[in-house]
Order: sequence, then C-alpha cells, then structure tokens
Amino acid sequence: METTFQKIRGSLSGISIDYRGIWYNLDMKTWEKIKNNPGVKEKYLIREKVTDTIRSFFKGQGFHEVETPVLVPVASTEPNLEVFETQLRTATGSRKQGFLILSPEYSIKKLLAAGMGNMFEITKCFRNDEEVSRLHNPEFSMLEWYRTGADYKKIMEDFEKLFVEIIKNTKKTNGTHMTYSGEDYDLTLPWPRISVTEAFEKYCNADAETLLDEKKLKALAVKKGYQVKSSDTWEQIFYQLFFNEIEPALKEIHKPVFVYDYPLAQAALARKSRMDPRFAERFEVFLAGIELGNCFSELTDAAEQGDRLKKEVADRKSLGKTDYPVDEDFLQALEEGLPESAGIAVGVDRLVMLAADVPSISETLLFPAGEMFGL
Repeated sequence: METTFQKIRGSLSGISIDYRGIWYNLDMKTWEKIKNNPGVKEKYLIREKVTDTIRSFFKGQGFHEVETPVLVPVASTEPNLEVFETQLRTATGSRKQGFLILSPEYSIKKLLAAGMGNMFEITKCFRNDEEVSRLHNPEFSMLEWYRTGADYKKIMEDFEKLFVEIIKNTKKTNGTHMTYSGEDYDLTLPWPRISVTEAFEKYCNADAETLLDEKKLKALAVKKGYQVKSSDTWEQIFYQLFFNEIEPALKEIHKPVFVYDYPLAQAALARKSRMDPRFAERFEVFLAGIELGNCFSELTDAAEQGDRLKKEVADRKSLGKTDYPVDEDFLQALEEGLPESAGIAVGVDRLVMLAADVPSISETLLFPAGEMFGL
C-alpha cells in the first residue's frame, strides 16, 4: 500500500522546485542533484567536517580510535529495537546466524575490560522496523566514546565541548550561539541540567511517587486527556507524557538540555544512582526538539547485568521481536572486570543535520534509504 508521501511524490513526478535558490527535479537522486547543481555539494561535505572535528577532539585527549564489527553473532538486547538478521555461510557449508549491530556498545565494553583505556568509534549501525523519517534512517552513523575513571557527569562536559567545537568548525562562529531552522539557540556553557523527576514535576505536575507508580501515572495521563488502555505499561505511559509534555517544553528553552537520572526500569546498562537507587545514572541530551545522545555511568556488576539482559530477552519475546540469546561473551568480559567508566552513544547524522541547518537527516546522506528503496 502506498504511503501518503509516495502518492504525493507520484503526483509531482517530473516537477522542478526552487529550494534555497537551487532548482531540483523531484525525481532526481542525490548524486544527480550534486552533478546538476555543484553548489549543493558543500552541504554534503559538512559531514566530513563533523567527523574530522570528532576525531581531532578525541585524539587530542589521547583517546584510541577503535574499529569493532558491524556483523555479530549475538546482537544487543534492547527490547524496543528490531535488528537486521542475516546468515553467515562458508564455502564448506557452515551456517551461522548473524546480525547487523544496533550499536557497538558490547564490543567496546569488551575492550574496556581488556584494558584498552579511553576509546571512541564512529561506525554504521542498523535498526529495522522503524519508519524512514526526518530523524531516522535504517542505516545510520553512530559515535560512541568511553572514559575510564569517570561517570556520566564527565561525559556531559565532553559533549558540551565537542558540540561547541563542531559548531565552530562548521558554522564559522565562536560557538556560543547557533541558528537552526530559523531559530537561535544559546550554546553558552554550562548547559542546563534537569533530572527526570524535576522535569515531570515542572512540566507534568507529577512528583516522584506518581512518576514511579504505574497506577498513579496512568491516572495522571487520563486526567491530561490521553487515551490510556488497561494493557498499557508504565513505560508506554512514561514516554507518552515525556514525548508530548516534556520534550516540547525543553525545545522552548532554546538551549541544549541534559535530562538525567532516569527511573531504574530504564537503566539498561547504567548503574544505579548512588544518591537514590530508584534511579539510574543515565542522561539524554536534547537540542531543538532532537535527542542527540544517550549516556550511562556503566554498570560493572556482571550478575546484575546478566539479570537485566535476561529480562530484556523476555521482553523482546513478549513484544514479538527477533529472538536470540544473551551475549555470554559480553557477560564474561564483565566478570573479568570492567573498569569504572562512562560512555555515550551519539547520532552523528543528527549532529550533521544541525550543523548543516537542514530539516531532515536524509539531506545529510548521499544515499538515503527513502530514496534508494522508494519509501
């Protein structure tokens, strides 16, 4: 069945439009646009400036750049994400299940356990069963970095400094302000930090007890006029409120904002907060209504991590996701000893989108999936 976008595009086939002084035929592929309008090339070369800045930033601090596999025998177990599954076949007839990575996290943490120290990687990641949209492409570029002897607060400082360097090098400014989509954003350091509890109190009128109690949170959502089913989980209600109440409010601040200390149910691979064990030392960073990165103070307890991963595997089954086991090699690495550390996953395409001041990551990609697959 055709999507609305496909129908509209079909009806406009062959029509040319003027976008920022450059004429495009809507049927043109990106390489054709570049060939016919050489000036548009500069927009796509901003990605190179962003990745050069990333490498210079971390190498200047003595980080090692690593290269981990994109094809793995066991994928990470995030219950709400779907994988691309494939099969590794050898000339002698062996058949092995394989997956394209959701992120390089497990592999880099194995290297942390091996004693590799501070590391970063820019790699391709893949996520299936997601709509191709202004913020999503099934194949995308991920930056991850990990600091030993650090917690999530240090990664906040890293992110601030890295982002300012990116804006300086791509927009040729002093890095204290940037314009995106016609709006001005203040990048003056330090950026605002707000806990999840504070955000729910300020923007949803919900205290910590309401936030952590499924019945109370559902009642709050109903009171606000949301459609809530009896089968809806706490997590579904949480994100309904977060996406519709909190994220729009954060955008209006017109500064990047760190949202930290997520409820423990969303800890994933983050350790419990030492201030309040009901929460985890995890943050996400938002700018212009866009989530840019997800960070953890890393959980180093192999037994606790094993229990969490088994629960995620069970959650995947209940959600009808592709079934595969826990990565036992990852748990063995944790048992060998993961150093005190913190790490973050950052969407490079979104950084490029902001630096290039374009409305969609497809305009940062030379071969966007929507264009290649006709989506």
